[in-house]
Amino acid sequence: MAVNRRDFLKLSATVAGGSMLAGGGIAGMLMAGDRGGAAATVHSVPTVCEMCFWKCGLIARVVNGRVVKLDGNPLHPQSRGKLCGRGQAGIGLLYDPDRLKRPFIRSGVRGDGKYRPASWNEALDITADKLKAISAKYGPESIALFSHGTSGDYFRSMVKGMGSPNITFPSFSQCVGARNVGYELTFGESPASSCERVDLTKSKVIVLIGTHLGENMHNTQVQDFAEAVANGARLIVVDPRFSTAAAKAHSWLPIRPGADTALLLSWINVIISEGLYDKEYVARYTEGFAELAQAVREYTPAWAARETDLSESQIIETARQIGANSPNVCIHPGRHTSWYGNDTQRARAMAILTALLGSWGREGGIWLAPSAPLAKSPPPEFPEAARPEVITGGYPFAGGEGLTNAVRDATISGNPYPIKAWIMVGTNLLHTLPDPRQTMAAIGKLDLLLAIDVMPTDSVLQADIILPESSYLERADDLFVVKQKEAGIAIRQPAVSPLHESKPGWWIARELMLRLGLEKFAQPANFEQKLKAKAEKWGINFAALTQNGYIPVQTTSGPYISESNQPVFGTKSGKIVLASAELREHGFDAVPRYEKVPQPKSGQFRLLYGRSPLHTFSRTTNNPQLNELVSENEVWINSAAASRLGIGHGAYVRLVNQDGVRSNRVRAKVTQRLRDECIYLVHGFGSTSPWLTKAHGKGANDQQLITRYAVDPISGITGMRVNFVTIEKEA
Repeated sequence: MAVNRRDFLKLSATVAGGSMLAGGGIAGMLMAGDRGGAAATVHSVPTVCEMCFWKCGLIARVVNGRVVKLDGNPLHPQSRGKLCGRGQAGIGLLYDPDRLKRPFIRSGVRGDGKYRPASWNEALDITADKLKAISAKYGPESIALFSHGTSGDYFRSMVKGMGSPNITFPSFSQCVGARNVGYELTFGESPASSCERVDLTKSKVIVLIGTHLGENMHNTQVQDFAEAVANGARLIVVDPRFSTAAAKAHSWLPIRPGADTALLLSWINVIISEGLYDKEYVARYTEGFAELAQAVREYTPAWAARETDLSESQIIETARQIGANSPNVCIHPGRHTSWYGNDTQRARAMAILTALLGSWGREGGIWLAPSAPLAKSPPPEFPEAARPEVITGGYPFAGGEGLTNAVRDATISGNPYPIKAWIMVGTNLLHTLPDPRQTMAAIGKLDLLLAIDVMPTDSVLQADIILPESSYLERADDLFVVKQKEAGIAIRQPAVSPLHESKPGWWIARELMLRLGLEKFAQPANFEQKLKAKAEKWGINFAALTQNGYIPVQTTSGPYISESNQPVFGTKSGKIVLASAELREHGFDAVPRYEKVPQPKSGQFRLLYGRSPLHTFSRTTNNPQLNELVSENEVWINSAAASRLGIGHGAYVRLVNQDGVRSNRVRAKVTQRLRDECIYLVHGFGSTSPWLTKAHGKGANDQQLITRYAVDPISGITGMRVNFVTIEKEA
């Protein structure tokens, strides 16, 4: 089903009034069917979106077996009846003519794009045989999983069942890892499961530090942000770029890149020295205050002004605004926090500031996670790995989520043992990991690269075997436990049957596990029966769940601290940790300390990157609807810098990084909305996959230019904003 933008907008307008759930139909949407004036068959299917990983509830409108419209589910708290542009373009993913339609087996040299189609039986048999052979020769630990998205859970069971602990997530290593570790060291937990627990609508002051609300387009958070602005919340945006959020700000602080921790420590200095912290909260719930107060005395506003290139008065004024409005202040913890290699301590500083304000568990700050008393099944008894995992890379706080960069390093070096098989599920590593040259070197060491995906991305076309997964509109997945202020259960169910020869992720994993002798760890053949049994165990009416798409779990809401609802902190002491003995024991600073980062040389620009509200990284750049709206990215260049270089707005340029890597040509966006020493790209463009006919070669790939990175010594994540480029005009 080819739908261009005009048709897409017509369909959107046609069914805009149809908001009934399953069984209600879409009144008046179509008067007749496709043939002979017969009445159209119309129904609605509540399900869960996966155009990004916010997992909004949606309702698919299906006419004569085709999905024609997607609406937000008004019952689901992560959509509240609305979808973003990406969510509404899920139809484009479903009917994208470039999507993977059948299994493929490499027929040429790895990377040359030559494949032959194969049957499912042949592809699965060959895959299982290769995994068995690799496990027998090198040990099961030589098999590693890289996962992003729901389907990775099924393959996690397969890899664990084989005896490998090497399971990794780019979402940790290249996105949220430093944030999670910093807050866990402070509060004993992360401020997010999938969605950050920010109480924006009740905030008096919102502080965004490099967080691009309105551009990352996380649905309900953007809804709350808009409401907060309308309610008069004071907005402080710290960002070298005048972002969409900065345009709403009362105070935009165009900070020198890399100096964020200096600003945070100076704010803490002011708030402590002027007595603006929540003294009762700090005394009751925290430990280490005296050591913190002593450690930040040197970080005065006058000192911070020199480091940040902000004025001393700006620093003092914003600190006082934050302190005067506590505890109803949201220091947004951010999401992508892999910047400079000292990121865990920056996250710690943000968490400490939140604690001083008494904002954790208070209105307008970070609300407490709901408690969902759902019955748990005993975990599978996976075999113990014979050799230690490589996924932590020796970093003491890397945790169990796994470092993609550590697995890549072990693959290249063969230490502490060879990694010989990569299984990629829904992740485009060449657009995710820093320095794609190293990723290609690691791929060259593999005996097997298996890709399970919906689209033929750059990384998929490096695979030896490609298995086409059904899109989220064609498959069921395990029940989702949703944790907003109240817990609830959501269901993903297919709106249409799988197109072409694609299969659900759970089915692919099951079939491989049957061939590997791992049936006891596999999903049951009757997947729906499993979901029914789980719902019954949880006391959820399955029929109502399938009809509504979401059911709340009653009496789970307790977002704010009260005498009858006291917080539980998962730290060793049971207190909020302001000065960390745990960090000190590992040779790190107990209280965050400012560290300078390298600055660009004359003629160079720091490479910054971010997101578009109409794209999810490289996952959507080929989407027919979204590609028509934003088909390529632009490079933001400060107008003064562009004038010096003789670059006009709209002219094409190329970027050359410090290691001589040249980008595709990219159009210049000449603007005053960016500091002079920076340039900015939206991430995810510049695909090299010729199978992506709309995205191939369009725009510049920022990841291609990120050939250097700074590894955080605490969490092991890769700080990627340490690359510098020069700009060449196109002849």
